[in-house]
Formats: sequence, C-alpha cells, structure tokens
Amino acid sequence: MSSFRPQLWTIPEVADTDKQRLPERTTLLEQRLRIIAERFPQAVFASSLAVEDMVITDMICRLQLPIRIITLHTGKLNAETEALIAATNTRYPIKLEVFHPIADDAAEFEQQFGATAMYDRVELRRRCCHIRKIEPLNRALATAPAWLTGQRRSQSDTRSELAFEEHDHARDIAKFNPIFDWEETDVWAYAQANDVPLNDLYRQGYPSIGCEPCTRPVKQGENIRSGRWWWESKDSKECGLHK
Repeated sequence: MSSFRPQLWTIPEVADTDKQRLPERTTLLEQRLRIIAERFPQAVFASSLAVEDMVITDMICRLQLPIRIITLHTGKLNAETEALIAATNTRYPIKLEVFHPIADDAAEFEQQFGATAMYDRVELRRRCCHIRKIEPLNRALATAPAWLTGQRRSQSDTRSELAFEEHDHARDIAKFNPIFDWEETDVWAYAQANDVPLNDLYRQGYPSIGCEPCTRPVKQGENIRSGRWWWESKDSKECGLHK
C-alpha cells in the first residue's frame, strides 16, 4: 500500500517585493476605509474571519473608525474558528457583533433533510447557506447604510470582476471591497508585519475557511477556494452572500 500523501497548501512565503509594496498597499487601504467611514458612518463590515477580513479588522481598529464589525456564527464552525472570535475580542477594542441563525429554522432543515443534506443537491446546500448565513446577514445589515467585505479578485473566477465600490441591489445599499485588488501575498505580508491574529486552520492546509462540513484542506497548487464546496462545479461555489 502506498504511503504517499499529497503536499497540502501552505501559507505563502512573503518575498522582499511584497514587503516593499506593503506601505503603499497599507496607505491605500487606510484611505479607502476613511472614505467609507466618512461617507457612511456606522457602515457594517461583515467579517468571515478569513485572513483578508482580519487585515481589514486590524486597520479599522487601528484607525478607530465608526464601522461596526459583525461576523456570522453559523452553528457549523470549526473549533479553530470559534477560538479566533475569542482571540479577536481579546486583541481589539472593537468587539465583534456575532449573529446566529434562527435556531428553529436550522433545526427544521436538518430534521427534514438531514445533517448532510448539503452534499445531496446544490439547492439544499444553498438553502442551508440561506438559513445559516444569508438570513443572519440580512438582519445584521437591516439598518446599515453600507457594508464591506474582504473579497479579492484573485480568489476565484466568480470574483474576477470585483470593484472597490458596488451597489447591493437586493438591499439597496452601497457595498465596498477595500482590498479587491490585493494579491494573496499582500494580505499575508500585512498580517505578518502587524502580528494579526489568524485562524489556526491556515497552518493545517486550509487556505479558505467556511463551515466545517463544507471546507477541507487543498493540495499545493490548487485554487485557494477549491476546498470550499469541493463536490460542486466551480460555477456554483458561492454561498449567496455576494449575489
């Protein structure tokens, strides 16, 4: 029996060129966040607790901007992700506002379709995402004048056309992607330079982290989001938060 194990993704090495580019990237991020805060006081940053989101959280807190930071506790998070929520609240003065799914809706879904229904059909997976992510986000954004994400263009094919500012037509509010044009190494350069708290799953081969049943490590060289909903085609690999 072969004992070969594929090489898993590892945290990218930050090159000197990445470090040299970081001051310019950091200054631009600061400018973008200040613009958002000035135009939309009490805008909401929806943090997935990914490294990108932790970078933005760090900057919001450094600048003491009037931007609320929320996160979604889906009820299906890894222990490492739950630990990061606690670590973030310890590190920063701005406490995360945690939104949960409606317990009865989540329980009814699992009772009707089973705890592993997300693997059966895309329709059921999206319904699960709606209960655990989209509905709580809708509540979080109910009074928000605008919201922010940590999305980047180079994360996946479905995000290749991202812009700094968009309009969320479903909620009729502005939407911002302040690091839309950052590369993966830019994100890691900032995180390492500023000792940003991070999810320990990154050290276990997880470059993109969501709910525990829907996330797995990826092999070296694979797209960084290939471990999300890996049983689906790449065209369906979004939960609906950004549709």
